Amino acid sequence: MPGLLVSALSLAVVFYIADLQKLSQALRLADYRLIALSFVTTLIWLLVRTAVWRTLLQDRAPASMVFFSLNEGYLLNNLLPFRLGEIGRAFLLGRKAGLDFWQVLSTIVIERILDLAFAAVLLLATLPYVVGASWARQAALGAGGLMVAGLAFLYLLARNRQTVLAIFQRATQRFPVLARLGGKVIPAMLDGLAVLTDGWRFLRAVGWMLLDWGVGIAQYVLLLQAFFPGGRAVWAAFALGVAALGVAAPSSPGAVGVFEASVVGALSLVGLDASVALALAITLHLVQVLTTGVFGAYALAREGESLLGLYRKLLDRRLKA
Repeated sequence: MPGLLVSALSLAVVFYIADLQKLSQALRLADYRLIALSFVTTLIWLLVRTAVWRTLLQDRAPASMVFFSLNEGYLLNNLLPFRLGEIGRAFLLGRKAGLDFWQVLSTIVIERILDLAFAAVLLLATLPYVVGASWARQAALGAGGLMVAGLAFLYLLARNRQTVLAIFQRATQRFPVLARLGGKVIPAMLDGLAVLTDGWRFLRAVGWMLLDWGVGIAQYVLLLQAFFPGGRAVWAAFALGVAALGVAAPSSPGAVGVFEASVVGALSLVGLDASVALALAITLHLVQVLTTGVFGAYALAREGESLLGLYRKLLDRRLKA
């Protein structure tokens, strides 16, 4: 319910401030050649994101398997509540590649932390060109610092694996219930975090992530030019940073409303028309949902999975988690 309320409120706000006639006109006059190119950049983004995740998995699964599992997760996130897509792709890839669910899930945790860190850095880098507010820069810097601290904490856990396991074993002797809850979970999670102790591999993952965000900026620039010819690339980068942090908030499946409100709010701050910005946000959201949906639906159909059956499995897994 909180997520649905946030989405409903976000939609209400953006459509209240938007002029529907301007919105319709913007959709008619948009440069659809650039919108078509944005589908290509989305595919490139997915391929690079596959490289990021596969590197974090220490190359323990084929690239094609990682690619389709990634898209299955995005499809599930767009259709199911509780952000089950992250659990879904860990479950599906683990089953197909013969990897432990918790080991795969720990790599997704690292990926999400890296995403938030990059979003905070991007927001910090573009804010001076947008609003010039010192408080906003401090907020973005603080968010980036929290993400770095989170990665450092996970690194220490992975680096001191035997010590962590020994502490856990002592705790289970005092509280036997912990053995049932985490007897298999803790070792598997630590195995997944081991990539943080492999300096070269982790740097490769960060390099792929950097390229992935570069492709994301290119996609936003294309859509910005489609609706606002002459728009500055820094505005597109700022909108991406805001949207990436905005969709982390509770929302309905697919971040409907929250995504649109984030993009409209970011572009309104740089003085662009909110109605045209809403047309851009809706188009961008559709491009992303359609591209991941096609690959995700194909993969699920190929594996003989039904959405309802998978939902029940994932909800059960989430409750156990």
